[in-house]
Amino acid sequence: MRENIHPPYGPVVFRDRAARHAFLTRSTMTSEKTVEWEDGRTYPVIDVEISNVSHPFYTGTARVLDTAGRVERFERRYGKQD
Repeated sequence: MRENIHPPYGPVVFRDRAARHAFLTRSTMTSEKTVEWEDGRTYPVIDVEISNVSHPFYTGTARVLDTAGRVERFERRYGKQD
């Protein structure tokens, strides 16, 4: 790798505002906001709107699409092909 072209990579706390959940990971993102973590150290914090804790795909609350109704509506609109 070439020297001095990559952003610094360090610990960052990502905080899900919807679920009130936070996790510590490493990232190149930075922030002026900081938070004191469970280990007593202070880390930059990035607020996110959605994470695996609040996303419908992971929580099991995803809605099922009515594909049969869509096919019937398409056939009514454009005619059924024989």
